[in-house]
Amino acid sequence: IYTHVARARLKEIIKNIILEPDKGMAMEVITTHVNADFDAMGSMIAAKKLYPEAVLVFPGSQERTLREFFVKSTVYIYDFKRLRDVDINQVKRLILVDTRQFSRIGKFQEIVNRPDLEIHIYDHHPDSEDDINGQVMEIKPLGATVTILTQLIRERQIRLTAEEATVMSLGIFEDTGSFTFNSTTPEDFEAAAYLRRCGADLNVVADMVAQELTAEQVSLLNELLLSARTYNIQGVEVCIATVSVEKYVGDFAVLVHKLK
Repeated sequence: IYTHVARARLKEIIKNIILEPDKGMAMEVITTHVNADFDAMGSMIAAKKLYPEAVLVFPGSQERTLREFFVKSTVYIYDFKRLRDVDINQVKRLILVDTRQFSRIGKFQEIVNRPDLEIHIYDHHPDSEDDINGQVMEIKPLGATVTILTQLIRERQIRLTAEEATVMSLGIFEDTGSFTFNSTTPEDFEAAAYLRRCGADLNVVADMVAQELTAEQVSLLNELLLSARTYNIQGVEVCIATVSVEKYVGDFAVLVHKLK
């Protein structure tokens, strides 16, 4: 049943698809890693509060649960742009969230070594060999990148809407396994509490984060468990599990978290 609200939203979606940014203007772009998850998307929306003139652009595909969220929710109001509609050569400031790995930013690899490009980075992942350096780097070993950006938003007393707080909460809940992963920090709890005070809807968070496994995922998880072997390497326990499939499997990270 299409309500007046749904029709109005559809018109806005169509407007966003048809209208393209001015390709002749210098731009600020907020982006993340390919196969974006909720922490990536929540971090992009949080970064938009710090860089209100920036354009939100995914560098590639998103995970299945994130695509479903796009279909079901009002996230279109944040005006994400298609990569093909952005002239990346006009980007003067690139804001990377939830990654700083060269190999994970898709087409934006083409411009990161440009001498006139300003790069700002917000990330919670450990160092890697292909990390990009930037003029601004907020790197903290927290459970989610959203937590880092929430701290900055609180410090600058920037107001969040309930919708923004909800999407940002999704990122924290997903990347901390609803605060059960060992990588969860006190700062993640504090950020989530702040977002809750800003009106985050936990019913939405619960619906999106608590996804049931499909029959295929259950089968793959069983294969991972059966193949898992744990080795002690210089006092560190390392578990190796393998599975082989003939087609692409989306949201494989969900199975890895379950395995852990």
